[in-house]
Amino acid sequence: MNRPRVFRAVLGFSAVFLLALNAQAGLFEDDEARRAILELRQKSDASQIELKKATEDNAQLRRSLLDLSNQIEVLRSDMAKLRGQDEQLARDVAEIQRKQKDMAQGVDDRLRKFEPSKITVDGKEFVAKPEETRDYEAALAILRKGEFAPAQAAFLDFIKRNPDSGYKPSALFWLGNAQYALRSYKEAIINFKSVLSLAPDHLRAPEAALSIANCQVELKDTKGARKTLEDLIKVYPQSEAASVAKDRLGKLK
Repeated sequence: MNRPRVFRAVLGFSAVFLLALNAQAGLFEDDEARRAILELRQKSDASQIELKKATEDNAQLRRSLLDLSNQIEVLRSDMAKLRGQDEQLARDVAEIQRKQKDMAQGVDDRLRKFEPSKITVDGKEFVAKPEETRDYEAALAILRKGEFAPAQAAFLDFIKRNPDSGYKPSALFWLGNAQYALRSYKEAIINFKSVLSLAPDHLRAPEAALSIANCQVELKDTKGARKTLEDLIKVYPQSEAASVAKDRLGKLK
């Protein structure tokens, strides 16, 4: 047997067998690599899908947040408008209330012009109609200007139209003064005596009595004047007119 040939044959077979094993090992390694690559690709694809889904979810969340932000801004705008409307409404209500108050005050003022009111004249308090006060003050203003004839007419007209007025004693007194200035002494005496009979406790009563004496002096009725002055001192001893009466009595002859 040729050993070298056999040995070469064995070596050849061994080489072929090793090559076959190496090839098979290479095949096994390629399959593992492919499987690993496939798994990596699957994982990568899954990650890509999850990333895409996360990105979409994030975008949706941002859109939702943007919508919510817009809604909040709209609500803020609406609330601002409502506050503005409330403020305007409050101003409108206040303006209406002010106008109502002004109207009510205006009505009260107009009614007050026609309603009687309490008046105090020459120490006497009484109720008078607005037209009474107006006419009395108008007649007194004429007298103060020294227009005695028009004043006499004004007071006569006042007394005729207001026979029961609380102004009547004062009106009679000033009527007598106007007549005294016009030298109508007899008429003046009648009106001064009316003051004393109508309101003996009137603030102008002592002056009315003194004025009667003055008229009597002008009419040369010295006796009557003395009697009037004596009565004045007796009835109104504390009055200023009584002090003047005492002085007049000493001068009368």
